[in-house]
Amino acid sequence: MVDHQSLEKYAELALKTGVNLQPNQALMINAPIEGADFTRIVAKKAYELGAKDVHINWSDDELALLKYENAPDEVIGSFPEWRVMLHDMYAKDGAAVLSIRSTDPDLLQNIDPKRVAMANKAAGEALKNFRKYTMNDKIPWSIISIPSGDWAQKIFPDKTKAEAIESLWDAILKIVRVDQDDPVAAWDAHNQTLKEKREELNAKNYKKLIFKAPGTNLEIELPEGHIWKGGSAQAETGVTFNPNMPTEEVFSVPHKYGVNGTVASTKPLNYGGSVIDHFSLTFKDGEVVDFKAEQGEEVLKHLLDSDGGARRLGEVALVPHESPVSQSGLIFYNTLFDENASCHIALGKAYPTNIENGSTMSDEELHKHGVNDSLVHVDFMIGSHELDIDGVKQDGTVEPIFRNGTWA
Repeated sequence: MVDHQSLEKYAELALKTGVNLQPNQALMINAPIEGADFTRIVAKKAYELGAKDVHINWSDDELALLKYENAPDEVIGSFPEWRVMLHDMYAKDGAAVLSIRSTDPDLLQNIDPKRVAMANKAAGEALKNFRKYTMNDKIPWSIISIPSGDWAQKIFPDKTKAEAIESLWDAILKIVRVDQDDPVAAWDAHNQTLKEKREELNAKNYKKLIFKAPGTNLEIELPEGHIWKGGSAQAETGVTFNPNMPTEEVFSVPHKYGVNGTVASTKPLNYGGSVIDHFSLTFKDGEVVDFKAEQGEEVLKHLLDSDGGARRLGEVALVPHESPVSQSGLIFYNTLFDENASCHIALGKAYPTNIENGSTMSDEELHKHGVNDSLVHVDFMIGSHELDIDGVKQDGTVEPIFRNGTWA
């Protein structure tokens, strides 16, 4: 069993480096009921760091499944107003938001994908205002993961549930650097490395990226004024925080009308409690015009039909194949981890902060700059040791960015 000291170090890292909790600031935590013990450690640490309030939004996989199996469509397709008000209240108060993820990847595999899509759309529409706070970095937010029994056994199917949970804890704590003597200092050094890489890409100011690998021949145009980000971010208050732990990526915004070609996935995508695997998408003028999947094709179709922006890209991210997540050799069936093992792109909403002055632009101004909008933002993995990426500069010259899955 993972020792209490490691859990305390992880909780402290999530609060100090993840959301960078400030004295007299409120903290809202989204947490699974299965992770109650760890969540209590986080809450206790938060109060010790001076939090004025810690509110937990509990979730339970088993209750969620029961609801999908039994509730009528009008309930599945609605989102409670009190939950909207709760999220907006904490956001307006400048609270930090920490999400602790550990969902079973196969939870909803036997549920009609239409019902899952209905629920996702209702939540997306209801929380649109709240998402402006997080996607514009108005408040500090962070996502971390802890093991659950079903998720752990999906990754380690030959182990008992207890053994699988312990193995997953070991993997997570190593990947997020909690196994080091001073995880906070280790993250400071890691953020500096990512900062140097994003500054290098910003200086290049590429016009276009070309991705080539088995099943992939894709061109992604970058809009004028695009910004590469990665590692730590800065909230409106000036507080530095880390949105994702782990994170190994530098990422920017594709032009919503400038994506052409075909791209093949390289890892399974866990979306809405179902797995989509071995899939490919074909783009024309930024829009998905054809798709296929060996597993979860119906789920993929509902994702693409979420709204008008779901068939366009909102993110392009570069991750070297030798990242710690990739080197673990594990497929996590969890986007937070798998996206940090592999270059990836995201269907749906773009981060306004990936374009100059984007966080102050209206939706219409963002649209004019080629920044995509959608209710969804779903990353999927396209990187491997066979991926090559070229950058096309403003004068038309082409130079290598990635060769054989890593920086050229």
